[in-house]
Amino acid sequence: MTDANSSRRAPIRLISRGLVAMGMAMMLLLAGCSGSVVPSPTAPEHTLTVAATLEPAALDPWHNTAASIPQVLLYNVYETLVKVNSEGELKPLLAQTWTVSTDRLTYTFVLNPAAKFASGKPVDAAAVVANIERMKSDPKLIETLRAQLAVIAGAKVIDEHQVAITLTHPSVMWLYDMSSSLGMILDPSFTGDLANATAGSGPYYVKAHDKGQDIVLAKSDSYWGTPARYDDVTFRYIADPNAQNAAMLSGDLDVISNLQAPDSLPQFADPSRFTVTKGTTNGEVVLGLNHKSKALANLKVRQALTAAIDRRALLDTVWNGEGTLIGSMAVPTDPWYEDLSGLNPYDPAKAKQLLAEAGYAKGLTLRMRVPVVPYAVKSAQFVASQLRDVGVTVKVEELDFTRWLSEVFTNGDYDMTIVAHVEARDLGKFANPNYYWHYGSAEFAELYRQADEAADDQAVAKMKLAVRYLADDCAAIWLFALPNLVVTKNTVDGVPANATTLSFDLTTIASR
Repeated sequence: MTDANSSRRAPIRLISRGLVAMGMAMMLLLAGCSGSVVPSPTAPEHTLTVAATLEPAALDPWHNTAASIPQVLLYNVYETLVKVNSEGELKPLLAQTWTVSTDRLTYTFVLNPAAKFASGKPVDAAAVVANIERMKSDPKLIETLRAQLAVIAGAKVIDEHQVAITLTHPSVMWLYDMSSSLGMILDPSFTGDLANATAGSGPYYVKAHDKGQDIVLAKSDSYWGTPARYDDVTFRYIADPNAQNAAMLSGDLDVISNLQAPDSLPQFADPSRFTVTKGTTNGEVVLGLNHKSKALANLKVRQALTAAIDRRALLDTVWNGEGTLIGSMAVPTDPWYEDLSGLNPYDPAKAKQLLAEAGYAKGLTLRMRVPVVPYAVKSAQFVASQLRDVGVTVKVEELDFTRWLSEVFTNGDYDMTIVAHVEARDLGKFANPNYYWHYGSAEFAELYRQADEAADDQAVAKMKLAVRYLADDCAAIWLFALPNLVVTKNTVDGVPANATTLSFDLTTIASR
């Protein structure tokens, strides 16, 4: 993650009326002298500048795990067969309709015949099949997508606008996965470098990536659907929350995509200047535990660490009380959400007792490696202080996000970490022993399998059992669910209350 230059200003959009009038008068004079018709001046560009925190190192969502990639590209540049709206409901996008076979193994999608890529080539059934086959044959596909892809047995063309996708087993989750990074459809004719270019079917294309500064999306004039509302949208990367706020207050920004300093909300209280949208997100802030660690493989140690942390006080201190306390891998917009935050309550005396029973009466030292993002850094400091009170020494190391992805997420070089898992309905990550937590509970994996394969009328109840199992087993320590705190100029409208996907979806946003 790199700091953006907070002093860099957006292009000036307003022109003095006097200068405009003078210019028009000169053109009319010239027209009268020459006898020719002078063309109208070009209309000013309609632009939007959005502040974001984490900049993606590259723009290839199939070989880079950073959630900051689909934040920019999902639905805006790359489209999916179906998308999730702000209420968490699946809606048509490239597919107009879909049907499911009685055995729940085959999904048949009817594609919108108008859909086309930026190249002008159609988004047809062959393109969908080509995308699935491309991912299945890619040895470098990221592990998260590989795990999601495993449920797909194959895909075949029925006709130009109908494609059938067959699963290895029924799955509640797979269609939600197809509404996110897994389902982004790439133009099969594209042969360039995905790290620096894009070839989607969305209303925007990537115009420029000034590394360390911003990514600019430009309106695709040939877009097949509802035209984009902005000529250019700039995602400006500002890591320092105070710098973000200053840029917003000075008028350099139109939107802060998710406020990183909730205690600064009063600065944006003037409704004549700003609108603050509050809701929830999919972002579970997880204090992740590496189950390959001898100490952390011990249930009593995990229970002790959980009991040692006052999560209500953490939320109030770290995030100004904004957000939701959660006790497992589910958020309020999940159908199977239950408030389990009270299952393992704050009890430092019990924490000391459990540590002694686990053989750590004389103390325990753990390494906590966190990415340099505000919620993680602040939470790490709070957690280290509270664990110190029960005899656990925490050595905190802050890493830029690229290094965190490499050393912690990929190589598992850590004992504890803190990061927000912002993917929708991501409970199943705990069923994958190769995921960076290395949580290998066969019992949980079986509970999750049964829930995922359950009929619709049984799925929610079975998912709740799996969610509660994780809480009882202290598989991680769930600190809170991130709130959705979006600040806009009061002229910007259409920002949804809840962030239910990885996308900062520009298709709903307009300026008035």
